[in-house]
Amino acid sequence: MSVQSKLDIKNKNIDTILVLDFGSQYTQLIARRIRESDVYSEILPWDVDIKKIEDINPKGIILSGGPESVTDIHTPRAPQIVFDLQVPILGICYGMQTLAEQMGGQVTTSEKKEFGFSILNIEDNSKLFTGSSSEAIDVWMSHGDKVETLPNDFKLIASTESAPIAAMEHSSKPIYALQFHPEVTHTKGGKLILDNFIFEICSCKPDWKLDDLISSRIKEIKDITNGEKVLLGLSGGVDSSVTAALLSKAIGENLVCVFVDNGLLRKNEAEEVVQTFKNEMDLNLFKVDAQKIFLRHLKGIEDPEQKRKIIGRTFIDVFDAEAAKLENIDFLAQGTIYPDVIESSESESKEARVIKSHHNVGGLPEEMKLKLVEPLRDLFKDEVRRLGSQLDLPEIILNRHPFPGPGLGVRILGEVNEKKIKILQEADFIFIEELRKANLYDSVSQAFAVFLPIKSVGVVGDERRYSEVIALRAVETVDFMTANWAYLPHEFLDEVSRRIVNEIEDVSRVVYDISGKPPATIEWE
Repeated sequence: MSVQSKLDIKNKNIDTILVLDFGSQYTQLIARRIRESDVYSEILPWDVDIKKIEDINPKGIILSGGPESVTDIHTPRAPQIVFDLQVPILGICYGMQTLAEQMGGQVTTSEKKEFGFSILNIEDNSKLFTGSSSEAIDVWMSHGDKVETLPNDFKLIASTESAPIAAMEHSSKPIYALQFHPEVTHTKGGKLILDNFIFEICSCKPDWKLDDLISSRIKEIKDITNGEKVLLGLSGGVDSSVTAALLSKAIGENLVCVFVDNGLLRKNEAEEVVQTFKNEMDLNLFKVDAQKIFLRHLKGIEDPEQKRKIIGRTFIDVFDAEAAKLENIDFLAQGTIYPDVIESSESESKEARVIKSHHNVGGLPEEMKLKLVEPLRDLFKDEVRRLGSQLDLPEIILNRHPFPGPGLGVRILGEVNEKKIKILQEADFIFIEELRKANLYDSVSQAFAVFLPIKSVGVVGDERRYSEVIALRAVETVDFMTANWAYLPHEFLDEVSRRIVNEIEDVSRVVYDISGKPPATIEWE
């Protein structure tokens, strides 16, 4: 059985805001917003063992939103420990509704549901709204229920047209609740509201600083590994790259990196990884060419979830085989980050669901018997990028658009084969190259090409061509929870389309995806 060896990122003396998760798509965003104000935050499921909550000893607790209705039977409730700790509480959306129900109020299903912008009218003075420049605030609503009757000893502090009780607070205890989402950028002054809660109400100190993290983390890695060798599966993505840079600083030549080229990477990416980490950073790197193995396992597979599982399982098999060739390895390092932990089945909730099947969370194969080191385990992606910048990693790595774990395997709709990979690599390369030439790459959050499972008639010169269709996707987003399709210039799209069709003879048509998230997802599979 593998032995977990996790590094404690948080000093026990640092003030902590605990976010109890009721299933909202914005829960991670709440925690990130708090950390952006230099206060440490941690997420736990609402039904976690109370000992875990006691051990954290939070300065305040936020109850997140969620998809359930408190009007139904057997829906989630805030555990009694939340009230027994006598620390400030902030309920958001579902969190407000369960607070209302549990404290003697009444919640009903709204005749008019609110999803989107609403005008919040401040009805009474509250520490939450201290410093607000207006008594009418644009806020982001997302609810089907509403608080109909205030609980005992609560007062109304804000309302909207459809939710007369849109914010409330206890008259003598530091308990507050909001029907809207202050954590999303759509809510004007949302950061001010959260800052008022964590600083004015919870009296937190802004002592969560990434600046001091590298030196303390290096010391912890040295103490844990104690001169033994550490194996890292390096992908070239942000998370594994920052993990490699940090481990290299800590243990030098005792870090052994294995790069598995699954053949599903972007054009030239395998060569760039070797150039950056082996030649420029002088890491102890071994490259494994495994495209044929992955393609053999993917043959005939069209279902996207099945493709993800096959790619993940094949990676473990290949990596395990390479690890067996190495001697005197006692530790395995992984680039696990906090969202991986939250979204994986390792969550401590009794009702946890696996959101993505390709995350590297949950331990190691039984036969490996290695101790696990995860130095980024409690960091969000933006914190990882900041850490990488302090470690002097190249900007081209740190600012690279997100790339799915299964690679092009989930950007090729339908069966994956070598010909489709080559076509998609070329189309994607042209798209990204033109974005950089036009100084548009950094203005969009993610951009990529997709190989569609259809063919289309085209005319090239005097010949008709019945060939493949490529879709282009570019989005703008702050948090990747929601996203708008990018309004790229028509002239730019025209140039990209012409290049793809002219330079890739197997493509006859290029389309541009103008779907937002929601209702679409950012990736196609």
